[in-house]
Amino acid sequence: MKNYILAHDLGTSGNKAVLYAADGTARGSVLATYGTRFFNGCWAEQAPDDWWKAVCDSTRRLLESARVDPRDVAAVALSGQMMGCTPVDAAGRALRPSMLYCDQRASAEADAILARMPLERFYKIVGHRVSASYTLEKLLWLRANEPEVFAKTAKTLCAKDYVNFRLTGRMATDYSDASGTNAFDINTFKWSEEVLSCAEMPLSFFPEILPSTEILGGVTAEAAAATGLLEGTPVAVGGGDGSAAGVGVGCVRPGSAYNCMGSSSWIALTVKEPVVDPEMRTMNWAHCVPGYLHPSGTMQTAGSSFKWLAEQLCGEEAAEAARTGGSKYALIDAKAATSPVGANGVLFLPYMLGERTPWWNPDARGAFIGLNLASTRADMMRAVLEGVAMNLGYIVDIFRDGGVSFDDGLRIIGGGAQSRVLRQILADACGCPVHTLESTAAATSMGAAIIGGVACGMFKDFNVVDDLLKTSETVQPDPKDALFYKGRTQVMVKAYRALVEVYGDLASGK
Repeated sequence: MKNYILAHDLGTSGNKAVLYAADGTARGSVLATYGTRFFNGCWAEQAPDDWWKAVCDSTRRLLESARVDPRDVAAVALSGQMMGCTPVDAAGRALRPSMLYCDQRASAEADAILARMPLERFYKIVGHRVSASYTLEKLLWLRANEPEVFAKTAKTLCAKDYVNFRLTGRMATDYSDASGTNAFDINTFKWSEEVLSCAEMPLSFFPEILPSTEILGGVTAEAAAATGLLEGTPVAVGGGDGSAAGVGVGCVRPGSAYNCMGSSSWIALTVKEPVVDPEMRTMNWAHCVPGYLHPSGTMQTAGSSFKWLAEQLCGEEAAEAARTGGSKYALIDAKAATSPVGANGVLFLPYMLGERTPWWNPDARGAFIGLNLASTRADMMRAVLEGVAMNLGYIVDIFRDGGVSFDDGLRIIGGGAQSRVLRQILADACGCPVHTLESTAAATSMGAAIIGGVACGMFKDFNVVDDLLKTSETVQPDPKDALFYKGRTQVMVKAYRALVEVYGDLASGK
C-alpha cells in the first residue's frame, strides 16, 4: 500500500529527506550536507551534482533507517532554495556551479535593467525590485562574463528543478520558483515577454511552468538505481522553499499569514491578487497553492541580531548555561523579561547586515539609542527583541495599508518562536494574535509533503492542513502595550531616517 510521501528540502547547507505518513507524522528523516564556495567578497556557488548526490544519499539512508519498502512511497516532492541560476545544456548537464540567491556579482547587470525600464514598471510586472539576487540578473552576468558557457546554455534551472530533472528526465519549474527569477509576470502567471525583451534574453532559456501539484513524471530507471526508489514512482513538481514553508505552516488561503523567525525573518501571507506597495518595500511571489500569491516582507537580521547579542554581551548567561547544562537563550529570555515594556528607553535598530524590507538599504547598520548610566544588560536584551518585533510590525502595517487583514493573526515558526517573551512582544508590536504550532521544526519539508500528497491524490486538497497542523498556544496582544509599540515604532522610523546619511558616510569610509 502506498503509505508515504518522500519530501526533500533542498536547502543552502544540505538536503533534508523526510518520510511522512498520511496523518502528517514523520516516519524518519536524514540530512545530507554539502558545501558552499564563498569568494570574491560577494560570490556564492554550489555544485549541482552535490545536490543530486545528497538527494540520492539521503533517500537511500532514509528508506533503510525507516525500514520502508520503496513500493510504499506514493510520491516524491521537493522544496528548494530559490533565486539561483543553474545553466544546463540541452541534455540537462550543469555547465558550471550554480550561483546562489545570496550571490551579488550581478549588480552591474541590475543597473543595466534599470537603465532600460523604470523600477516602478518592473516591480508591477514581477513583484520584486531589480536586484543581483535574482536569476535573470545572474543570467545576464553569465552572458557578459562567461560567453562560452552562455553559448552552450539551453535552460536555467532552480535547485529543485535540477534535481527533478535528474529524477524524471523532464525540465520544468513551478509558479513559486518562477516568481523568484525576476522574469515572471505575477499578473498573468507567465514568463514576462516585456521584461525579457528589455533584458534581451530569449524566452527559450526558461523552462515550462507547471502547478506545484502536477506530477512531473516518474522516477527513471537510472534515478531508481541511484536513489533506491522504485522506477516509475511519481514525482511532483514541488515548490520554492519560501512558499512551501507557507503550506507547511498552514498559510494556504486568504486571511492566513505567518512569520518565520530565523536568522532572517519574514512576514508572508496568502492572497488572490498582488499586494502592490507604492514604495516597493514588499515582494510578491506566486504561491505553491495554485491560483494564489504569497506576498512577503523580509528583514535581514532577526535571529542573527539575537545571536550577536548572546555572543557579544551575554557571557554571564553562557557560562551559567555551560555550568548547568541549560540554554543560554532561555536565560537571556528570562533576563530580558525583567526589563519593562520599552526597555527603559533603550531602542535597538536591528539592521546589522543592511536591510531589505522596509528600507532596502545595504548600508544600514545596527544601533543602540537611548543608553544612559542606569541602562542594564536586561534593557539591552529586551531592546533587541523589541527592535526585531517592531520592524516586523512595520511590515505588517505596510500590508494593512495594502488592504490585508491580520484579524486571524500570525503563525510563528523558526528558532525565535521558542521565546515566550518575543512572541508576546511580536503580538503587541503587530497588533494581532500570534499562534504557535505543535510542530514547526520541519515546516518546509511538511509543505513539500502536502504538495506531494495533493499531487498523487493522498490528500484531497490543501485544506488538509486543518487536520495535520494543530495550534499549541495563542498569545493575544495587550491593548495598552500594542498602543505603546505603535508609537515607539514611529520613533524607530525617525531614528533610522536620521541616521541614513551617517550610514552612507560610514560605508564610504569617512
